[in-house]
Amino acid sequence: MALVSVKRVLISESVDPCCKTILQENGIEVTEKQQMTKEELIAEIQNYDGLVVRSATKVTSDVINAGSNLKIIGRAGTGVDNVDVDAATKRGIIVMNTPSGNTISAAELTCALLMSLSRHIPQAVMSMKDGKWDRKKFMGAELYGKVLGIVGLGRIGKEVATRMQSFGMTTIGYDPITPPEVSASWGVEQMSLEELWPQCDYITVHTPLMPSTTGLLNDASFAKCKKGVKVVNCARGGIIDEAALLRALESGQCGGAGLDVFVEEPPKDRVLVNHPNVISCPHLGASTKEAQARCGRDIALQIVDMATGKALVGAVSHSLKKSSGFLSSAAVVGLLTEGPQKGPNLVNALPLAAETGITVQTDHKDSNEREVCVLEVSVNGSSYTAVGSVQAGVPVLLELNGSVFRQPVPLTGHLLFFKASNSTELLLSVTGKG
Repeated sequence: MALVSVKRVLISESVDPCCKTILQENGIEVTEKQQMTKEELIAEIQNYDGLVVRSATKVTSDVINAGSNLKIIGRAGTGVDNVDVDAATKRGIIVMNTPSGNTISAAELTCALLMSLSRHIPQAVMSMKDGKWDRKKFMGAELYGKVLGIVGLGRIGKEVATRMQSFGMTTIGYDPITPPEVSASWGVEQMSLEELWPQCDYITVHTPLMPSTTGLLNDASFAKCKKGVKVVNCARGGIIDEAALLRALESGQCGGAGLDVFVEEPPKDRVLVNHPNVISCPHLGASTKEAQARCGRDIALQIVDMATGKALVGAVSHSLKKSSGFLSSAAVVGLLTEGPQKGPNLVNALPLAAETGITVQTDHKDSNEREVCVLEVSVNGSSYTAVGSVQAGVPVLLELNGSVFRQPVPLTGHLLFFKASNSTELLLSVTGKG
């Protein structure tokens, strides 16, 4: 069963042509309009069920609220910091990205910047183009035997680690999510940031941009690093405090920086770009033919799979990340459908429930040698608990508020439940059968 119906999609940025082709081959009408202003996008978006973007389009709450028919926003790339996910979720709009599409390209660029920092390659190239032959000026250092600190050990962090290990680097890292035993299996010892900063010759960041990671490398953290530490940011502008980085470069506390991203893109303040110890790129992390083809293909297939009910991949809305979220949302949709709320669905059901005072809790456990799901809903001070399972592919109800059904009740069609004392006369009067 399809979660939503998608008939028309707007592509607002340059996405690989395979994206449009795949969508059209599956009966979806596609319009491509690039470099629209915010006002133009707001006026245009009301005509579409879906929107595909990269990183330049800012899908703000104003854009989302203008999309009266909008059901899905697809980001052809990693991260969704240019999309107001909370506003989309409240409107019942699915937000998805392609988290693995540019992994290799971003990792390779990171490695290229690390190598360029160690041997001053871009500066040497420009010196040669100026007609100079200055070998002493560009004395470098080997990567062999140096310590690389990787902050963020997801897909990209892992690929950077395995590649730089081939240069003989020792890789250490920090990640609040990836288990230490997992990162240890691919050669990265995890530790706290306080332990990591003083050990690193090089630091690279691979985290999303959020309040907890904004300014992660700042005056205080630079002060804890080795003098002359070199840093790379191919993730998101703002993870490294740009003002603090400039101060560290000027003092020599930071020996060099490789920057592919900036807080403001393109940066109007060119002081970091023009610094002699900074190697900068215009956000090229995903700018390879392979990454663009992969991201375009992935987001198109994800939209098609979602629209046809085949699968839901890459969704970043919290209620859609795991099966228990579907269950909680489905229960709330049933409760709110007859209420005053407009358009409850699996995406916005939980936020709407919170506004109306409905709480939902789910749990999975083994009961009588079979796995069951327990759902508890609290409404207006009353709690209701249901226990169910899946038998032969059919969802069934096993218990309701402690009452165990003699036979599993298939959850199909409309069901009406009465709770009363055991009375044959009452049963006959309810069913109308004598």
